[in-house]
Amino acid sequence: MNPSRRALLRAAASAGALAFAPRAFAQAAPMLEGGRLVVVFLRGAYDGLSAFVPYADPDYERLRQVTRIPAPDGGEGAAIRLDERFALHPALAPVLPMWRDGILAVVPSAGSPDPTRSHFEAQHHWETGMPGRNSEAPGWMNRLASMEPAGLREQRMVGVGEANPRILAGDLRARLVQRGPQAANRGMVGNERARLALADMYAADGRLAEAFRMGADSRMETARDLATEMMQADNGAGPAAGLVQASRQLVALMRSGRQLRLGFLSAGGWDTHANQGGVQGQLANQLGGLARALAELRAGLTQPGDLILVLSEFGRTAAENGTRGTDHGRGNALWLIGERVAGGRMHGLWDGLARGNLNEGRDLPVRHDFRAVIAQALARGFGLPESRLADLFPGARWDAQLDGLLKRA
Repeated sequence: MNPSRRALLRAAASAGALAFAPRAFAQAAPMLEGGRLVVVFLRGAYDGLSAFVPYADPDYERLRQVTRIPAPDGGEGAAIRLDERFALHPALAPVLPMWRDGILAVVPSAGSPDPTRSHFEAQHHWETGMPGRNSEAPGWMNRLASMEPAGLREQRMVGVGEANPRILAGDLRARLVQRGPQAANRGMVGNERARLALADMYAADGRLAEAFRMGADSRMETARDLATEMMQADNGAGPAAGLVQASRQLVALMRSGRQLRLGFLSAGGWDTHANQGGVQGQLANQLGGLARALAELRAGLTQPGDLILVLSEFGRTAAENGTRGTDHGRGNALWLIGERVAGGRMHGLWDGLARGNLNEGRDLPVRHDFRAVIAQALARGFGLPESRLADLFPGARWDAQLDGLLKRA
C-alpha cells in the first residue's frame, strides 16, 4: 500500500467511518505462522459486570444487592482492584498475573449490533461474524483458515468440547474432540420407578393422588422447560469446570501438531437467571473454572504471536432480578490475552451504570462491535490485511477507539 493510500485510510479510521472494503489480494506469506489463535466461547451469556466489577460506579451497589461483589479493600472475599474503576471477581484471581504482566486487556462494552436476546440467534451471529443473518454460513474461523495459501489450509483448526461448533464449520475440515451435552436434573420424580411407587402410595386418597400427580407433572414440565432453555443456551457445551481438562487437551494437540494454528473451546452454564450468587455460588464456580482454564492455556501458548480471545453472545442486565439472578442483556466484557496485547488496562468506551446511559434503561450498551475488536486484533497480531477484513466480517467498520488494543510492532 502506498503512503498516500495508507494515510487516507488512517484518516478515515480516525473519523470512525472506514468500512472494511473487500479488494483483490495476493498473499505473499501464511499469516498464521506468526502465532496461534484460541477462542474461548462462554455460551449462555456470562455476567461481565461480576467478572470485571465496576466498583467505583455509584449505581453499582444500587443495582446489585444479592449478587454484588464487595469493593476492593484487601479483605477476604472482596474484589481485586485492577484500576480506579474496575476490580476482578476473587474467583478470577488466577488471571491477575496476566493483567499485572500487561498481557490481559478487556473491552468492557463490546457486543453485537444486532439486538436479539435469543441465545441461538446471537451465538450464530458471533460464530459466523454476520450479525442479523440467521441463514447457514461458514464460521469465521473456517473462513480465516481459508485465507491461507493453498497447501496450508487443511487441519489448521482444532476444537475441543463440542461436536459441531458453527465457528469452525465450512469448506475446510477441522479436527474435533467431542464432549456430550449435560443432562438436567429432574429430581426423584424423574425416576419412573420412584414416581410410580409414590403414586401408588397416594392412590387411596383421591385428593392427595391428584395433588401428587399435578405436582409431579409440574416438576417434570419445569425440568423439561429448563433443560430446553439450558441446552439452547449451552449449545452442547459442558460447564466451565470441564474447561481445565479441555484446555490441557487443546494445548497438547496444538503443540504436537504444529500445523494447528486455530483452536476453539466452549463452556456452558452461564445463563444465570436464578441464584447467580456473588462472591460464592453458581457464577463464582463458573468463573473459577474459567480462570484455571485460561491459566492452562496461557502456560502452553507463550509464543509472541499467540492470542486468546474470551467471548460470549451478549451480556446480562445491569440490575439483578427477583430470582437473585440476571437476565439477558446487550453489551459485555470481551477479553484478549497475549504478548502483543496492550494489557493491564481497559480499552474503549465505558458509559457507566446510570439509567440514562443504559440500553433501554436496563443493559450495558454495545459501544464496540465485536467484529471490529476481533478484526483489529487479527490485523495487528496476525498481519491480516485490510483487504481480507470484509471477507471475514462483512459490514464491520474500523473502530478508532480501539487503535491501541495491540502493541505496535
